[in-house]
Parts: sequence; C-alpha cells; structure tokens
Amino acid sequence: MTTELVLAAPAPEAVGALGLAELRRMVLLAVKSEHTQRNYGKALDELFALSAERHQPLSRDLLMEYRAAMLARKLSASTINVRLSAVRKLIDEARRKGILPADQAAAMADVPNIPQQGTRLGNWLTREQARELLTVPDRSTLKGKRDAAILGLLVGCALRRAELAALKMEDIQQREGRWVIADMRGKGGRFRTVAVPLWVKQLIDAWTADAGITSGRLFRPVNKSGRVVGDELSDWAVWSVVEQSAKEIGIERFGAHDLRRTCAKLCRKNGGDLEQIKFLLGHASIQTTERYLGSEQEIAVAVNDNLGL
Repeated sequence: MTTELVLAAPAPEAVGALGLAELRRMVLLAVKSEHTQRNYGKALDELFALSAERHQPLSRDLLMEYRAAMLARKLSASTINVRLSAVRKLIDEARRKGILPADQAAAMADVPNIPQQGTRLGNWLTREQARELLTVPDRSTLKGKRDAAILGLLVGCALRRAELAALKMEDIQQREGRWVIADMRGKGGRFRTVAVPLWVKQLIDAWTADAGITSGRLFRPVNKSGRVVGDELSDWAVWSVVEQSAKEIGIERFGAHDLRRTCAKLCRKNGGDLEQIKFLLGHASIQTTERYLGSEQEIAVAVNDNLGL
C-alpha cells in the first residue's frame, strides 16, 4: 500500500509531506480508548485498501462506496457508524493540517450514519448461569485461580474489561470497613468507587497469594507451565477468558461486557436502587442506566403473556 495520502485536493506538496501512516497515527492518538483505537485503525485500513483497489482518491463517492460495502457485509448499524466516525476523524485531521480545504472536508464528512432504531437489549446471564460460569475455571491451577478472579470481578463489580486489565493491587483499599476499588477512572474520565463483595475479594486473594503478586498490575499472563510471565494482561486476554468460559457452559458469543450487564441486571432484580446501580456502573445519567437495564421491558414475565386470548 502506498504511504502517500491521495486526496482530491489541489495541494500536492502538502500531501507529499504527510503520508497515510502519519495521518492514521494522528487519528489514533486523538482517541484515548485502546478499544476505539483498534476499531478506528481497522476502519482506516479498510478504507485505504479500498482506495488502492479502486485506484480512486479519497472522496465522498469512495466513502459512500465504503459505507455500501459495510452494509452488504451485514455489519450492525453501530459498527458501521463507529467506522464512519473514524473516517470523519481522518478528514478532520486532514483539514487541520491543511491537506483538505474546509469546504471539501465538509462535503466529504457529510456521509450519513446508519439509523439505529430502538435500543439493543444485549445479553446477560441468569443467577444460576452466573454461578455455573464461576465454576468453570480449575481453581487447583494458577491460571484457574486467575480466571476465577477475573470472572468474579466482572460479574461481581460490573467492571469494563479495560478497567479490569488496568487494575492495580494498590487500587483495592478499605473504606468504611469494607474492600473497594477506590477512585477508578472510567469511561469519559469519570471517577467512581466500586464496592468489592467478600466472595470476590476471596477469589482475588487466592490468585495473588499463589502468584506472589503484592504490587503493580493485579492480573498477569500465565504460561502453559503455570508460571506468571510479564507484568500486565491485555483487555483482549480478558475477553478471551470470558468467551472461552461461556462456551464451556454452552453460551456462544458472550463477552466481558455481558458480565457487566449481568451484574446490573442481578442487582436490579434483587431490589437494588437504580441510583446506586448508576454509581456502580459509572454512568453519567440515570437515563443511561435505565436504557442499559432495559428497565421498561420485562422479558421473563412479559406484559403480553396474559392477554386472555
């Protein structure tokens, strides 16, 4: 793939000074989340490949073709819209660097999102399924102790996988006579303190005692010989632990975020206050938590079960 950014703009000297790789790097540096960086990087790589394949400069027509190709692949509306956001970020960076004039950038960025109707319900476990999931890791092994602690924190504390991967021993502290994850910085830079149930703390202690971890990152890679290797675990490794464990109990396509939703759902079903669940999840508003829980829609005992027909 060429490293020069080919744009339908009369500024060849500017284009030559700034290649695709550099512009892509600036786009990824402009977003903080590693997950978003991966998604943006994939979107831009696909777009650049399409441009090279068609021998077409980056233009609104090419962007519309990219959008149509994603629709043909039956990608979800949310996935397509995230990738279009990456493209708009690229265009904005090109405008800021003087590669694209403002009017042309505005025309290119005017590629419509895919309408999203309604709220996706998502996936979660029942209490019985959650209990079964926690029994999957073999706790006689070091890896099993680690995986049990990972699953426990996700379903017991509603952490995001990136939050869990970044968790440090020093973050787990005592407040008001109980264990908490203190001052966790989450999505949008919002801070929250998360209570750690006793059974989750016991899973953490079993892992750290056997692994000899006293400071730094809480979770580390474990090799096939059952030894800790490296100083940190990636959030994708966390995702893999959840996916493989869910398959063991017969559940396909189940990820770490589904355990976060499971925690919220079980809290609510056990009479948890909506405002307190909002604090647990780290949401900015109670409305976000209501949508997240699907509070207005009861599936197990639906309103249309007893129509009398």
